Formats: sequence, C-alpha cells, structure tokens
Amino acid sequence: MVNIRLGLALAAMVAIAPGAALAEQGKTPAPQTHEGVSAKAIELPRTAAFAKQFVNDDRAPGIVIAVGADGDAPTFVTEGRIADDSDTAATPDTLWRVYSMTKPITAMAAMTLIEDGKMSLDQPVSDFIPAFKDMKVLVAPDTDSLETRPAKRQMTIRNLLTHTAGLGYSIVTKGALLKEYEKNGILPATLSRGYEQGVRATRPASLEEFADRLAKLPLIADPGTKWSYSIGLDLMGRVIEVASGMPFDRYVQTRILTPLKMESTYWTVPADQKARLATNYIWMGDSRVAVDPGANSVFLDPPSFPYGGAGLVMSARDYDRFLHMLQNGGTLDGAQVMKPETVKLAMSNLLPQGVTYSSVDGATGGSAGPKTGYGAGGSVYLEDVPGGPGKGTYGWGGAAGTIAWVDPEKQVRGTVMVNYIPADKWPLRREIVSRVYADLGK
Repeated sequence: MVNIRLGLALAAMVAIAPGAALAEQGKTPAPQTHEGVSAKAIELPRTAAFAKQFVNDDRAPGIVIAVGADGDAPTFVTEGRIADDSDTAATPDTLWRVYSMTKPITAMAAMTLIEDGKMSLDQPVSDFIPAFKDMKVLVAPDTDSLETRPAKRQMTIRNLLTHTAGLGYSIVTKGALLKEYEKNGILPATLSRGYEQGVRATRPASLEEFADRLAKLPLIADPGTKWSYSIGLDLMGRVIEVASGMPFDRYVQTRILTPLKMESTYWTVPADQKARLATNYIWMGDSRVAVDPGANSVFLDPPSFPYGGAGLVMSARDYDRFLHMLQNGGTLDGAQVMKPETVKLAMSNLLPQGVTYSSVDGATGGSAGPKTGYGAGGSVYLEDVPGGPGKGTYGWGGAAGTIAWVDPEKQVRGTVMVNYIPADKWPLRREIVSRVYADLGK
C-alpha cells in the first residue's frame, strides 16, 4: 500500500515561487477578455516549450499554466491530457486537486471578516472557541511522551493564518501526538477512496466537532514562538463559521467564489462535472501510479467537513481569477471582494516578532530562495529575485504539485496545474519561474 502520509508530507509542504503560463498544444491561444479588462496577447515561447517538453518527457500526462501580467486577462498554455488512459485534453477548465492552495482562499475569507470588524489579527481564538483558552504544550514534541505544561500565551487569529499557533499536522507531526491526531481523526485531507475507507470512521463529522477534539490535544510549541506547517487554516474554518454566523463553505462561496465568478471550484465535484476532473498520481520510484482516477474520484463524495487547508478542486481559470483579484487590490470585473489595504495587509509578512519562516526545501520549492516571510496563508518574498519575482510576491503550492503566486511589484501572477505526488518529484517550481519572467521581460 502506498505510504499516504509520506506522499503528502513530501508534497504538501513546498511553498510557492512565482511562475507559469499555458499554450494549447504548444501554441498560445488568444486570451479571453474579462469584463472591463483589456485582453492583451502575451507571447510565452519559453513557457510553452517547457510545458511541451514536460509532457513529452512523460513527467505528467498533462499540464496547464495561467499567466497574467499588468492586470490583464490571463494567457493559458496547455499540454497533454487529463490522465494517462484518457484522450481528453487538459484545458484551462480542467479540474485539479489544489490541496494546500486552498489555504490562501481560506485565509482571504478570514481577512474579509477582519475587514468587516468581526475579528482582529491579534484576537484570541478562544473568543470564538472557548475550549482553546487554556491549552497545554508538549514538553518533548516528536517523542513518545505526552507530558505537558501550560501554554504561556493564547493562540490568536494571526497565529492560525501564519502556522505559528503551535498546532501539528498529520503529514509532519511525529511521536505520541501523531498517534493522538490519528486516533481522533484530525486528518483534514483526503487522497483516494482506499485512504478514505481507512480514516473516515475516525474523523469528526463537522468543523465544530473537529475544533472541539483538537482543543483537547496538546500543542507542539507555545503560540507565536515557532513556524510549523499545521492545520491552522482548517481550524480557521470553524472560527469563520462562528464569526460569520454561517457555515464555512457557504461563507467562502458568498464572499469569494460567487463575486469572482469562480464557477468551477468545488468542495465536492458534481457528478455531471467528473469528465473534467484530472486523475491524481503517486510516483513510486520511476513508475507513475493512478491513486485517484477522475472517473470515480473520492472528491465526487462530500467530505466529512469542508477542509479549509486542503479541500478544494478547481480549474486554472478559477484560481487565476482569485489571484487576479489580489493583483488588482481586491477587485475584479467590478466586484470588490476586499479593500486594497486589506489585500496589502494579507500579503505582507504577518509573522510574530522573532519568528522566522522555514520550509523543508526553501520557499521556491527546492532552489535557494530569497529571504522569505509569511502572510495570510502563504509565503511572502521579503526581497527581489534578479530576473524573477519581486519583493512582496505572495503564494503557495499544493500536495499534488500545483503552484500559484501573485507578484504585486512586477505585476505578474501565475498558476500551474498538475496532479502527482510527491510535488517535488520534478523541480517544476524552480524550472518554470525563470521561463515565465524571461518571457515577460520582467
């Protein structure tokens, strides 16, 4: 049996670097026009050549890249198919599992509540979920001991947004705490029907129950003292429910998806849309094995609850609309989702004083990245990269290899969609960025 935890751990923690674009069968199609936005053709020869070679080398059945520059509508580059055993071409409207690229969307939903005055960055989580008021911290994390001491401070909204709440994650946590997470069903992500059969019975049935169970378990560190990839954005889903007075998924739909006309974004893929859903693979050595075929994907079934950290399936076109809104300072096609000052705050370094961001292999997915901080659900570049992303570039990646970022300084945004685990099987993130910026002359 595939080691699910290892596969997700290798893939889900890779932070994001800018890059990407798509070309239909190696050619750049005419971009679609957004309402009120002029469509300006972008030539992406290096990016298109890379996408074509990526598929020709059999690194993936297909790839879709969306690139937007200077506030214009996206240009798409597409190559290949949605599955090894399918003749259906990958397109801007193919559906992909974005896993941790869900986190920025959840984080921006939280930022709308901060904008509305319904919560604040440094407000204790216990104001919304009282069970988190008196938390315990493990004396020896990652060991077989569950000995604890009282937490020195309460976790805050800022901590949930920046992975500094002291929470664990089943893909990285070890020792006795991992066993407690597994026993209590603190596993807010799914991979396949086989995996789901093994864990579904242990999972909480709602975000409320998820939060209540989590509050009974110890932390790995005092809140605000350490960056550690976590289920903070899943817990944020419950905070959003309490603060907004409506179910988390409905709030995201109401405040983000509907205004942005993101009509191909799903927590549960409708049966009549499954023909668009790509197959997800796991690399086992040099063999690519289908782990979640699109035709009978686990994402066709409702999840235990909407996973704010890893639950969405969506198209490259839709994720580009989300990034386009951020690039425009909160507005797209006349719909204001957030105020410019809220977007600026969300995409700034929100880490508590004295805490630094760390990733398993660097903020650019394997290459030596620039100095990096962390904003609301995504990493933030704190300095320019020559020939690459500018200071302030915000984004994140997903367990199945997806990539997304927005560069407010150089006015570039990019989304890359593939579906295979581990995400770092190929240095896609590193390879694509230089080509995009070279194509754009940025």
